[in-house]
Amino acid sequence: MAVLMNEQIKASEVLLTGIDGEELGVMPRDEALALARRHKADLVCLSLMSSPPPCKLIGKGTAKEAALREKRNTDPGRTLKVKEIRLTVGIEDHDYDTKRRQADKLLTSGHPVQLAVRLQGPKQGAEAKALLERLSADLSASGKRATGIQVSGKGAAVQLNPLR
Repeated sequence: MAVLMNEQIKASEVLLTGIDGEELGVMPRDEALALARRHKADLVCLSLMSSPPPCKLIGKGTAKEAALREKRNTDPGRTLKVKEIRLTVGIEDHDYDTKRRQADKLLTSGHPVQLAVRLQGPKQGAEAKALLERLSADLSASGKRATGIQVSGKGAAVQLNPLR
């Protein structure tokens, strides 16, 4: 949610709180803006869900910094999806190294990784578990297990989270 400040607030009246948290009551927006200028502060709208909207006087620049910090922390681009890497039980060494490097790259960039092994028959469960044990041990420098190795009917999987 964007922070509305100063002239961006369009309501004719606001419920104002002072710099030290004291209640100043309902007053016209223009009067609240003049008060903010006198105190060298910003008029910040706290919520648009009520009428008149509650606003607060906050020291100059503090509100913008807080809004930027909040945006950085809750940026939709920062939600990290779990990336899946699929393997088979009969994987060759070269392909294994490629998958390991791929998982390592994802983990060091901060993404959690789901390692999944597809099983062709019921007897491959132990082999799949051994493969996932080996791969998670090889990736221990960049990630740690979030779950244990889960072997079900048609597959085996383990999730690794980045260390940082």
